[in-house]
Amino acid sequence: MFSRVLIANRGEIAVRVARTLRRLGVESVAVFSDADADAVHVRAADRAVRLGPAPAGESYLDIEKVIAAAAASGAEAIHPGYGFLSERPAFARACAKAGLAFVGPSAEAMALLGDKVAAKEAASAAGVPVVPGLSSGARGALTDDEIIEWVGGARLPVLLKATAGGGGKGMRVVRALDDLPDAIGAARREAAAAFGDDRLLVERYLEHSRHIEVQLIADAHGTALHLGERECSLQRRHQKVIEEAPSPVVDAALRERIGAAACALAHAAGYVGAGTVELIAERDDPSSFYFLEVNARLQVEHPVTEAVTGLDLVELQLRVAAGEPLGLSQSDVALSGHAVEARVYAEDPTNGFLPSTGRVVAYRSPAGVRVDSGIEEGSEVTAHYDPLLAKAIAHGPDRSAALGRLDRALAELRAVGPTTSAPWLRALLARPEVRAGELDTTLIERLGDEVALPAADPSLGGLAVVALLGSPRSDDPWDALDGWRLGGARAPARMRLSGPGGEVSADAPSAGVRRVRGGLGIEGEGGVARTVEVYPDGEAVWLVDDGVPSRWAVAVDRAGARSGGGALDAPMPGTVIDVRTEPGAAVAEGDTLVVLESMKMELAIQAPADGTVADVFVAIGDRVAQSQPLVALAEVPA
Repeated sequence: MFSRVLIANRGEIAVRVARTLRRLGVESVAVFSDADADAVHVRAADRAVRLGPAPAGESYLDIEKVIAAAAASGAEAIHPGYGFLSERPAFARACAKAGLAFVGPSAEAMALLGDKVAAKEAASAAGVPVVPGLSSGARGALTDDEIIEWVGGARLPVLLKATAGGGGKGMRVVRALDDLPDAIGAARREAAAAFGDDRLLVERYLEHSRHIEVQLIADAHGTALHLGERECSLQRRHQKVIEEAPSPVVDAALRERIGAAACALAHAAGYVGAGTVELIAERDDPSSFYFLEVNARLQVEHPVTEAVTGLDLVELQLRVAAGEPLGLSQSDVALSGHAVEARVYAEDPTNGFLPSTGRVVAYRSPAGVRVDSGIEEGSEVTAHYDPLLAKAIAHGPDRSAALGRLDRALAELRAVGPTTSAPWLRALLARPEVRAGELDTTLIERLGDEVALPAADPSLGGLAVVALLGSPRSDDPWDALDGWRLGGARAPARMRLSGPGGEVSADAPSAGVRRVRGGLGIEGEGGVARTVEVYPDGEAVWLVDDGVPSRWAVAVDRAGARSGGGALDAPMPGTVIDVRTEPGAAVAEGDTLVVLESMKMELAIQAPADGTVADVFVAIGDRVAQSQPLVALAEVPA
């Protein structure tokens, strides 16, 4: 086994790899850009090396800097995590050239299976069914014209996919030919930003299908095993949000069939290390499945497989990379119980799931479940990186128990500051379709607003005032902070606040509210009915009611885009990648005026109504802050 390993990543996956290294007695080395100098993953490692001043993720993508950091730290191996350089054959070659072990497949196997085009060809040759599509053109990479020509003769809808990566980046579903040129351009830009490669492939898009994947582990001694399957059908914008193992619709016979197909592909490709064969299957008949792609790396959702198998996939990766045999046979792999994982993102479900940024005012992990997290109280969530904050993984004797434990964990999780998807995930888990396992990749899209967040308690505004002014600690008037004074009139103690319920003003203290440990107790009949947690944040206060945070500030928040005139503001920080209008231009409702890129995602800023552009405040390449004006619209006549 290695004595020192560099982790070429950040966030929760870097913390998770460091945890296994510590358990094995292996020294860990973190790398960081200046933006991450105080990040959790830096302190989770035994030592750390600065990569450079790049404010975004470019430092983590610089192969020369990462190799130099490994050499400077005396590391013997590099674990790439997922994302960044994890699926770059050039990085694996650079490690070999520098005499470093790469904790992953060989550059040759990665080039074959990590490239979606080559992987489809290899799968077809190995006898695995593949989705009909077009992967290459006359000169290799598909041109826009070749894609347009193929789609013109194909059955819609179709799916555009980035050749070089996954994670939902560079993917677009196209249901109308008129939308195809814009979709190609957006998919190429997103793929280039995420993977440094804008190549695309196109294939038939299967409606109402399941996304099932098989976890592989293979050593250099000829052993390739499957560790069961994961159900990953709950997706939004092709990004998985809930994953579970095993799939609720895969029985032992089908598990062996898809597992054997995955292992056959691994043997044919000479694959060594951990990897995932992703399949797409008919929703109501999963025995009809097609090869989708291979992720030649560790997956974000690997903890659910660890939970049901009892195996540490990072440890297996390290042992394989060190040249050890697995020491397991397929019969040694047994599944126990059920596990479900929820990905908690910094994004706002009430605002189109746009990324959310800011300082983490308070953080607390729930008890009784596994939480892989890369944040803590005081962490700064920026637009530079993927918005994944943490993963909660619940294991139980059966699926119902695992779902119940996960729901409770999400209710207890505290990540106050940036808006997170945790309350929305709870609402999703409560849906009868999810409880019954009736899943497909478009379920979330079809449900739409039916996955509803709990309505804000109208009394929270008054509670916010109480929290800021201070509530009485007892019935003793000398403990009251309500402005009472001896020999004079009560001093005014009235405040105006703005929050999710609008503007409020109230006197303190409010009847039926008293201070309790951790927050405010709201008294109902027979005593305290519930506790609302309180977290001060400068001139504002956060209240957490039933797991849902709301921020109440003294100043009124800006309203953003306004219909019928005014300014179109940036709904999130990011970079302007396209400007499609100019002063004086007439626009129609729904026209795209500006395109932003943030957290590797594109967002089109559209006209809220017919009108005229009064001014444009940004240009391509500009970085903008949240709520910064982008375009001014003239008033629309009545």
